[in-house]
Amino acid sequence: MPDLRHSPISRKLTLMNVLVSAVALIAACAAFLAYDQYTFRQSLVRNLSAEAQIVGSNSISALTFNDPQSAQETLSAFQSLPHIITAAIFSVDGQLFAQYARKPGERVADSGDPTGEGLATFRRNVLVVRQPIVFQGKRLGYVLIRSDVAETRQRLQQYGGIALLVLFFSLLPALLISSIFRRSVAEPIVELAGTAQLVSQDRNYSVRAKPTGKRDEIAVLIEAFNNMLAQIQQRDAALQTAQAELERRVDDRTRQLMVANRELEAFSYSVSHDLRGPLEVINGFSYMLSIDHGRDLDPAARECVQQIETAAGRMAELIDDLLNLSRVSTTDMHRERVDLSAIAKEIADQLCRQEPGRHVHFDIHDCAPVNGDSRLLRIVMENLLRNSWKYTSNHEQAHIEFGCETRRGKLVFYVQDDGAGFDPAFANRLFKPFQRLHGSTEFPGTGIGLATVQRIVARHGGEIWAEGAVEQGATFYFSL
Repeated sequence: MPDLRHSPISRKLTLMNVLVSAVALIAACAAFLAYDQYTFRQSLVRNLSAEAQIVGSNSISALTFNDPQSAQETLSAFQSLPHIITAAIFSVDGQLFAQYARKPGERVADSGDPTGEGLATFRRNVLVVRQPIVFQGKRLGYVLIRSDVAETRQRLQQYGGIALLVLFFSLLPALLISSIFRRSVAEPIVELAGTAQLVSQDRNYSVRAKPTGKRDEIAVLIEAFNNMLAQIQQRDAALQTAQAELERRVDDRTRQLMVANRELEAFSYSVSHDLRGPLEVINGFSYMLSIDHGRDLDPAARECVQQIETAAGRMAELIDDLLNLSRVSTTDMHRERVDLSAIAKEIADQLCRQEPGRHVHFDIHDCAPVNGDSRLLRIVMENLLRNSWKYTSNHEQAHIEFGCETRRGKLVFYVQDDGAGFDPAFANRLFKPFQRLHGSTEFPGTGIGLATVQRIVARHGGEIWAEGAVEQGATFYFSL
């Protein structure tokens, strides 16, 4: 049998009407048969009790004068009644006085309680009636009759057959009425479902469901559905207009960004070329001044020349950092598999070779490769590790660690040290250009490195943050 949950609504309605009609007819037929059986059995009891009373009345003289032969003749009248199985007359003390059997050798039922009142019981298609024989208020005995009630079963079978015929021929009009009901109820719903499916597949909101022309709930549903389609069509048109306007604005902004990028590239070239030239002149002349005329200068003058060389060097470093900051925001990204742990080990080896006198222990954990631009991610690792190297320089023994962990289902990398740390109240200034939490005399730098790191991480769709305390080290976390 097919699953009705996935059957069409027309089939469900037809089946529902037929089932309702069938249940009602079956209930009515069952009630009729039950009532007929009850009344028919009551009629059998009344008729058999009347026959027992007649036999008892005709047996009074036989019992009074102890004439079993006369009582036997009275019982022989049951020969004309084929439904009587056995009949018997018992004396007042329960002794068999006379009997009749439809078949020779048929056993007469037990007498039971001789003092019992008249009663009737059904036992396996047999009705047993016991009727007392009373004369002038004195009990003389009683009559016991067993009657075959097979007619009851035959009557039930006949009426059951009639009920099945009535049920069968009654369901035919129910099917006819169901088809009419289906056309008025199911077909509009089926058409509405087809329209909804068409709209869902083709995204064509101009389609409308056909009205029924009535004012029932289905008509209200169709009207509400059509109104909803009209609103969706209106909003879709407005959305398409807004999308076209947005695309136009995006194109305009893209052209503006391209122009800005070209201007930025031109500015970078200008910084690289035009500013480096004067710096090289300053560096050259300050070097010549200290070499050629250093002996002729007094200590104050030599200090001034040294300050010029230092400032020029910091200016060159600042120009390089500014160029790097602009490049990481504008250059194209080339994504590939990058092993940050391997990069961290290379940078740690370089730092140890540059300053072999320092006692710094590097703890580099193996982390899973990531998908990103290897050149930009190397800049991230160099800035973070070199910062840890720089800010642990005042400690005789230092520890720098690189690793990864999972937070909220996301892989997070970290660089941790036990150096100078920072005040957590100023953590929001760490990733802004030129914002430094330590003096340049204590720890050299331009304040652009962490801003560069933040932009690279942002271009990789991640975020970066830091935790730390003064003289308790710092930990920088970032995700990609």
